[in-house]
Amino acid sequence: MSVKIRLARHGKKGYAFYHIVAADSRAPRDGKFIEKLGTYNPNTNPATIELNADRALDWLQKGAQPTDTCRAILSYKGVLYKKHLLGGVAKGAFDEATAEAKFNKWMDEKNAKIAAKSGKIAADKAAAHKAAIAEEAKTKEAIAAKVAEKKAAAAAAAAEAAAEEASEETATEEEA
Repeated sequence: MSVKIRLARHGKKGYAFYHIVAADSRAPRDGKFIEKLGTYNPNTNPATIELNADRALDWLQKGAQPTDTCRAILSYKGVLYKKHLLGGVAKGAFDEATAEAKFNKWMDEKNAKIAAKSGKIAADKAAAHKAAIAEEAKTKEAIAAKVAEKKAAAAAAAAEAAAEEASEETATEEEA
């Protein structure tokens, strides 16, 4: 039996949500699985990934083959790098403490990149919101100017009509 680490689709149409599972390669995509390793939500920005890294690493060491998407997820979360480092420890290239130090350094850099991306997304969203508010303010000012112009024109027309009516009354009084 060959084991695959793959995605099982959940969620509604057009709004997919995935479970990361270890399953027999012959089982259907959303069918029977051996173990649930985590979740993947591509609908958020950046995508939300919750993964039990220890169990995923255990399955990889047992020979489970990840699909392309799961390989990218495992790489993103550092599971494949940790497997690589443990292979180096097994071959005697370096000791376990060095491997752990390298992995922790890599994770710190990765978390800094993710935090920077999240901060940039939040800043861009705030700037877009501020620009939209400024555009709305300009539109309101333009509409207010048009309304004031119409009111002034209507007031001028009313004053002109009143003056004309008053001049007609004086003309009729003088005739009488």
